Amino acid sequence: MSKLQIKWTFVLGSVILALFFLYPTVNWYSLDASEREKLEAYRQRPKWLLNLGLDLRGGTHLLMELDVSKLDPKADLSDAMARAIEIIRNRVDQFGVAEPMIVRQGQRWIVVQLPGITNTAQAKELVGKTALLEWRMVDDSDVAQKALGKIAELGVAAFNGPKISSAAAKLVPAGMDLFPGKESSLYLVKKETPITGAQLETARVSTGGDYGMPVVDFKLKPEAAVTFANLTGANVGKRMAILLDDIVYSAPVIHTKISGGSGFIEGQFSADDARNLAIVLRAGALPAPVNLIEERTVGPTLGEDSIRAGITSGLVGLALVVMFMVVYYRLSGVIACMALALNCLYLLAAMSYFQSTLTLPGMAGMILSLAMAVDANVLIFERIREELRAGKPVRLAVTQGYDRAFTAILDCNITTVGVAAFLFNFGTGPIKGFAVTLIVGIIMSFVTAIYVTRLVFDSYLSANPVEELSI
Repeated sequence: MSKLQIKWTFVLGSVILALFFLYPTVNWYSLDASEREKLEAYRQRPKWLLNLGLDLRGGTHLLMELDVSKLDPKADLSDAMARAIEIIRNRVDQFGVAEPMIVRQGQRWIVVQLPGITNTAQAKELVGKTALLEWRMVDDSDVAQKALGKIAELGVAAFNGPKISSAAAKLVPAGMDLFPGKESSLYLVKKETPITGAQLETARVSTGGDYGMPVVDFKLKPEAAVTFANLTGANVGKRMAILLDDIVYSAPVIHTKISGGSGFIEGQFSADDARNLAIVLRAGALPAPVNLIEERTVGPTLGEDSIRAGITSGLVGLALVVMFMVVYYRLSGVIACMALALNCLYLLAAMSYFQSTLTLPGMAGMILSLAMAVDANVLIFERIREELRAGKPVRLAVTQGYDRAFTAILDCNITTVGVAAFLFNFGTGPIKGFAVTLIVGIIMSFVTAIYVTRLVFDSYLSANPVEELSI
């Protein structure tokens, strides 16, 4: 096998490999949106897939601030932020969002982008819930009942928004805490917290509440299960409150000692409420509450319009480039356009393999890399023209044209890759997406402009005695 045959085998193999990696993406986006959502819910997304960013697919953008005033005074802020990001990421991963972006911004802010999630209320409930879970005993003593009666006389004055007012807090007896219930009732519970959500082993949704309503089954860790068994055994006939973020979700009567550390939380949940609660309980509690600073929702229609506009502008620009290359450089321009199409195939396949996220700035990076690929061919062709005008044979002119243009192309590409690397290192979000597609595109354009087009010329010149080159 000759060197040219080996090179063509390599190119053909790379094309087949690129089509193999790109096929899942083409197949995925050819499905109906409802079918894709169903497959995503069952975690059946293809392994190699080019994901669409928030600006193309639609979704929710949240900017959240960690309430540092509620942190443990001994806690380190950087550690608390890292824990908060990790917990939010775990919640989002369990929710099944594809390619979310969860990053720290500044000292105490967290940016959360959830492509495909347009229900902002659901996203805020999932991401922003502190999820501090506690089991406490309800105080049903005469002192507690008298205090509840006085607090009830305050009426609406007992509340300050969703929280208990200072007037109601003053009527709470020593050794007790007052909390609102999920259904507008009030509970006095003992201050001791024998079991918390930190001792939770797992939580999942099931059907077992009143009238078959969804509930959240929980199972405690072995050491907490022993504590739970002793606590329920010592308080048969009394009520135990289950609190989440200072709200009593349920306060069932203990009928018998509960061994094994299993139970359920009910609270007139919908199926989505129960699912989200189970997710935040499994992921754990945030080190401090997070406050929503900014929220934006990008509708899927806007994303589709962006995709359509991006594709249209790209095709128009590509058509103009092809026309120019074919008219001005004739057959050599056709070869350059073939390399350009190959460059685009390689770029999309590489992004699919690395499961990259394509955004509007990323599309701009792709178009810029394609433009640089054309620019490289223009440099080569002009150098070949100079050698031909100097009266050199076609084969020698092609060889020297590529050799002498190589240095300029290499310098240009290295400079651009260096700038893109700085953008990736210091930029955030869309800037990183632009940098990634630009770097990958430049690498692919360098390969196609230098290697593939020269392979075509070498094959053409070796097969035919050419005295005049169509350039």
